[in-house]
This record gives sequence, structure tokens and C-alpha cells, in this order.
Amino acid sequence: MKKQTKLLLFTGSYASATESGVQVFEFDGEAGGTLKLIDSVQGLTNPTFVNVDASAQRLYAIGEKPNGEGGKEGEVVTFAIDAKRGKLSELNRMTSMPASGNGQTTTCHISRDLSDEYIVVCSYHGGSVGLITLDEEKVANQLADVAIHSGHGHHPERQDRPHPHSAIFSPDGQYLFVSDLGLDIIRSYRINRDLNKLEVHGDTALHPGAGPRHFTFHPDGKSAYVINEVDSTITSFTYDSATGKFHTVDTVSTLPEDFKEENTCAEIATSVDGKYLYASNRGADNIAVFAVDNATAKLTLIEYVSTRGGHPRHFSLTPDGAYLIVANRDGNNLVVFSIEETSGRLVFTGNTAEVSKPVCVKPVIFPV
Repeated sequence: MKKQTKLLLFTGSYASATESGVQVFEFDGEAGGTLKLIDSVQGLTNPTFVNVDASAQRLYAIGEKPNGEGGKEGEVVTFAIDAKRGKLSELNRMTSMPASGNGQTTTCHISRDLSDEYIVVCSYHGGSVGLITLDEEKVANQLADVAIHSGHGHHPERQDRPHPHSAIFSPDGQYLFVSDLGLDIIRSYRINRDLNKLEVHGDTALHPGAGPRHFTFHPDGKSAYVINEVDSTITSFTYDSATGKFHTVDTVSTLPEDFKEENTCAEIATSVDGKYLYASNRGADNIAVFAVDNATAKLTLIEYVSTRGGHPRHFSLTPDGAYLIVANRDGNNLVVFSIEETSGRLVFTGNTAEVSKPVCVKPVIFPV
């Protein structure tokens, strides 16, 4: 008997506490990629990134709140997921990155380690990375350590100080890679699980003015790719899993040659089969599609596809690799594309959903 599953799509948005910041949609691939709103949650300010644990049926959302001294600090809210009904219920909220005085330690990214013991958050404005423990019920419960970055990069405005923008675990879970937009580095950490500490493993330098933002591994674990927000490029690496080291291969532009307007890059992802790579441009408002040479990690441009909305801050592929869903922040919409299996090209399905200022989209399969 075939096991029944449901694909739920979770979104995070820019929102006030009185608005719906987190939404839950049911996604139907058999119907051509339709979206049906099931639930929405208020009470969080700017829950702009979420992480979902399907096995524990937990959703972790970042948020922000005043610190009482004129500053703003980050928080993490844990939700229980009722997969059958597609409903969220809040379990706990905690300060993730305390701020003193008029400081700002709001966060922009949240990830979870492979053993489901920790949550990691990045503070773009605070220049820091937070390690948070999960309790036996998989609820975020304590800030265990904070790694503080220092220095500056090449760009006088965008890189005047550190800006950690994302934290991604290696495929084997041994290393954590933090893309620091302000320092033009990818800093690697190991988690000392006995002491609950982040320990620096090393740095991979990007070219000056790159501004590394988000990061993805190839499915085979032998290569990786970072999208550089500031100069609209992608840098590819080969990866040595034994040492946790990257070796730079190449850097390519994400933009058409004739595009001369302002642009910043946002999200990057590889296809499920590892043959293609997708990257979003905010300004050009498109997805750049590349073919991946698995042997060398080099990229070859295939096409540019309009996202049918402004400022595509994030996108995700469905777990089966059949669809790509874009969150257009300034278009106030989610847009669904199908992926041609033989070419990697994107085809607009005609399916969209209205969401106010969406900036994160996470499709996850649940048994029902």
C-alpha cells in the first residue's frame, strides 16, 4: 500500500506583529503546482526566515523585538506542526541574540544541524552567529554560544563591517559554513558538542567586493556554490570533505551582458539531480539558470527567466525536483514554475499566490 504524503509550503515575510508573518500552503504537484492557503500566524515581527523539521513536526521562525533600551534583538519562535490539518501552534519563543543599548542584533537566517541538536542563526547587523540548543521536544531553548566576526571588506558602504548572512552545514554535518557578506569570506566552524561551542575551522576568501550571501552544496557533496550579492556573481568550489576545505574553481556573472541597472543577488540552489543551478537577481528580477559540470564544478548559462514579480528574495525547489517556487518580496506573490527534467529550464505554470512581502519559502513533505 502506497504511503500517503502531503507537501506543505511554509513562508516567512516582512510583517508587523499584527500582520500574518508566517503562512502555510498546501502544494499540489499532481494538479500542476497549485497553492492553497491553509494557515497563517500573527504575533511575530519580521519572521523573514524559517526552518522546518518534518520528522519532529516543528517549525522554527526568526523574529525581532525591542530590547527595552532603544535597540532591537533577534528571537526564535518554535511551532508545532499539525501536518494533517496544516496548522501551526506556538510552543515557545526565546531571545536568540540579545542586544544592549541601542544595538541591533536582529537575525536574517536560521538553519538546523543534521542531528537535530542545534539551531544556528546569523545576525547581519550584529556581525555575529548564534548557536542555540534544542531540548528533547525539539524546542529551541537556550543560546549556548555566540561567534563574533570582526573587520571589513572592500566596498565602503556595503562592507564597512561584518555581515554574516547564512549558515549552511556540510552534507555530513561535520562543518558549518557561514557566508559573511561584509568580509568577503566563508568562515567554517565545527561544533564542540561537549562544550556547546562554535570553534573556527578556517576561512575561504572570495574576491574583493563579492559579498557572499547564500550557499549551496552539490547533491554529490563534491562541489559547492556561493552567490555573491554585492557584485552579482556566483563562485564555484570543489570540496574536500575529509578536511572541510574549499578550492576555488571559477566565478561567473548572474546577469545578462546588456543589463546595466542596479542589481543584488539573493538565493541559490542546485537541482535535485545536480545537473542544474538556479540563482535569483533582484533588480533584473529573474532566475538565472546554469548547467553544472559535475566533474569540474564549472557553470554554463542556459537562460534567464522573469520571476513575474519584483525583488525575488528567495526561492526553493520542491523535494521531488519538479517545481521551483519564487517569493517576490515587492511583487507580494509566490510564483510557481515547473522544471523541465531534460533541460533544467523553467516554465511558468500559471499558478501564483498572493502574500504580503514574502522573503522565504520552504516546501516540505509530510506523511499523513
